[in-house]
Amino acid sequence: MHTLLSGIDVLLAQPPLWKNKRIALVTNHAATTRQFVPSRVALLQQEFNVVKLFSPEHGLDTTGADGHAMGNMTDTLTGLPVTSLYGDKLAPSKSDLSDIDVVLFDIPDIGSRFYTYLWTMSHVLEACAAFNIPFIIADRPNPLSGNLILAEGPLLDEIHCSSFIGRWSIPVRHNCTLGELARYFNQSRGIHCQLEVIACHHWQRHMYYADWNFSFVPLSPAIPVFESALLYPGLCFLEATNCSEGRGTATPFRIAGAPWLLANETARLFNEMIPALSNNVYARPIVFTPAEGKYAGQTCHGVMLHVTDPVSFLPVAAGWLLIRVIKELHPRNFQWAPYPTHVNPSGEKHLDLLSGILHTETFFDATLQDFIPIVKNYLAPGDWSIRIQPYLIYTQD
Repeated sequence: MHTLLSGIDVLLAQPPLWKNKRIALVTNHAATTRQFVPSRVALLQQEFNVVKLFSPEHGLDTTGADGHAMGNMTDTLTGLPVTSLYGDKLAPSKSDLSDIDVVLFDIPDIGSRFYTYLWTMSHVLEACAAFNIPFIIADRPNPLSGNLILAEGPLLDEIHCSSFIGRWSIPVRHNCTLGELARYFNQSRGIHCQLEVIACHHWQRHMYYADWNFSFVPLSPAIPVFESALLYPGLCFLEATNCSEGRGTATPFRIAGAPWLLANETARLFNEMIPALSNNVYARPIVFTPAEGKYAGQTCHGVMLHVTDPVSFLPVAAGWLLIRVIKELHPRNFQWAPYPTHVNPSGEKHLDLLSGILHTETFFDATLQDFIPIVKNYLAPGDWSIRIQPYLIYTQD
């Protein structure tokens, strides 16, 4: 079996003509070579002329709290100046790029529409087009596979629900690489950026992270392991509720709970209903105490989801069903809740911004019996596989 090479490994093995030009690198500490050397360090070791860095949400070191603004800094590893793209601006300014010849992007993604690294890429794409600077993406595989059959909606309603956790109309789980999405946006939105994507070698669309790497590099504080990434497209919807999504525990986005939650009953009802939506996931009752976030320092009763085989698992459907089950069993306790962040200070409409469609709460008012067909209908990804097809870099197996 061939060793999978991400775009950064391909770039380092085949130095380009622009190696000595003034390069700005959009990156973070999760971006490494296959030997786990930080990309920015590896580039400098091979004498690429990287002169400045840009960092996304969570900062260059990936440890910043969710939704918290990040300031500019100096990188302790390289000594390079770092401009934050999750602080007083979301895109590089003209002055940021005035002394730059090429912008290189290398950030691992998670495969979910509301994970913001994708939208940082979209803002940089537009900025490079506006200031006539070539934009080069060192592509990386989608950890949740590129199997478009597993894509899950809803498709985002740009008129009513566009935000920094979903700017443009793609599904919640898109099953594409950032390079493919950049090609799609650049053409379909008429951005006209001078875009080049350095493709991965030996990645196939059926492959998940565990198929090419046994050791997961944490992408942010709440995505420390692959199973958190796998469940995230569904359990992130808990942010819009008064249930903990596991922040402040060792298992974020793998658990749901609250001091008032009936753990055994929730696990039982979820396990009874989930086969109608998604195979290969099991809920187990647990007790946990978050160190931060919702119910910090309080004993919570909840469930942990275990994905036994990712190949047919549908995380968004599972997340929606879990919330509907919790709502069913706790009519007096369960509530929808705002989720304040730097890009949405009031935290209002968070559920709709996550789902990408208006009035998402009303779907959860349906009876349990009616909820399954509603989920199947609204989580269908529409014509996504047809729309994205011309921009795919890696063929469907």
